Amino acid sequence: MKAGTAARALATAEDGGTATRRIGILLMVLTGALYVGGDATAKVLMRRYPVGEVVWGRFAFHLLLLLPLLAMRGGGFLRTQRPRLQLTRSLCQIGSTVFFFLAIAVLPLATATTIAFAQPLLITILSVPILGERVGPRRWAAVVAGFVGVVVIIRPVGVVQWAALLPLGTAAASAFYQIATRLVARADPVQVSLFYTALGGAIVASLALPFFWQAPDPSGWALMALTGTLSGAGHFCIIHAYQRAPASVLAPFTFMQLLWATGLGFALFGDLPDGWTLLGALIIVGSGLYVFYRESVLRGEARAS
Repeated sequence: MKAGTAARALATAEDGGTATRRIGILLMVLTGALYVGGDATAKVLMRRYPVGEVVWGRFAFHLLLLLPLLAMRGGGFLRTQRPRLQLTRSLCQIGSTVFFFLAIAVLPLATATTIAFAQPLLITILSVPILGERVGPRRWAAVVAGFVGVVVIIRPVGVVQWAALLPLGTAAASAFYQIATRLVARADPVQVSLFYTALGGAIVASLALPFFWQAPDPSGWALMALTGTLSGAGHFCIIHAYQRAPASVLAPFTFMQLLWATGLGFALFGDLPDGWTLLGALIIVGSGLYVFYRESVLRGEARAS
C-alpha cells in the first residue's frame, strides 16, 4: 500500500513537472509573438516617424508598464550591486533595438529577424574571452555553419542592400547584452535587471529625442504605447518561461519567432522570404539548435562529474 502511494506521488510530481514545462514552452511561444508584434508595430510607425522617436516610445512605455509591477514588490528593484554592468546592459539593449529598427525600416520583417538569430553563435564566440568558457570543435563547426547561413541570406557576391548588415549589429549587441546578463545575474535579482534595462534605454533615447522629435497624433501615441507594451510583456513572459523550464527545453521554441515574423510580415506588409532566405534560415536555425544541444550536454556532464 505504501509502495503504491509512493508510486502515485512520484507520478503526480512528474505530471506536475511536465505541466510546468509545457507552460514554460507556451510562454516562450507567446514571447516570440509579442516581440514580433512589437517589431511589426514599430515598422508601421517608422513609415511616419523617425526611427529614434520610435525607439524612445518603445523604451518609455516599457518603463511605464514595468514601474507599477515592480513597485508592488517594494523598492528592492532600485538597489544594484553592479551599476556599471547594468549600464553596459542597457546600452547594449538600446543598441540592439536601434540596429533592428533601422533594419526593419527597409528590410522584410522575416529577413531581419532571421539574420538577427545569429546571436547564439556570437554568444558562443564571446563566451571564450569574456566568460572563460571552452568551446570544442563541434560547436566551432556549428558557429561556422551558422555564419555560412548568414552569408547565404546576405549574398555579398550578388545584389545586397547595406541594410542586410544591420541585423548583424543587432545580433552582436544582443550577444553582449546576454553575456552581461549572465554576469550581472550573479549579483542582482531579475527585477533589478529588468528595471535598469528599461530605465537606461528610456534615458538614453530621451536625451537624443530633441534632435528628431515629431509630435505624434493620437494614433501615433497609441502605436508607440502598443510597441512598448508588447515588448515589455515579452520580457515578462520570457522570464517566467525560464522559471518553468530549462533553457535546453525552451531553445527550439525560440525559433518560432521566425514563423511569427514571416506570417505577420506577409499579413501586414505583403513580404515573403525568398528561397535563399529560407535556405539561410534553415542553416542558422540548425546550427543554433546544435549549439544549444551541445551546451546542455556539457552542462549535464559537468553536473554528473
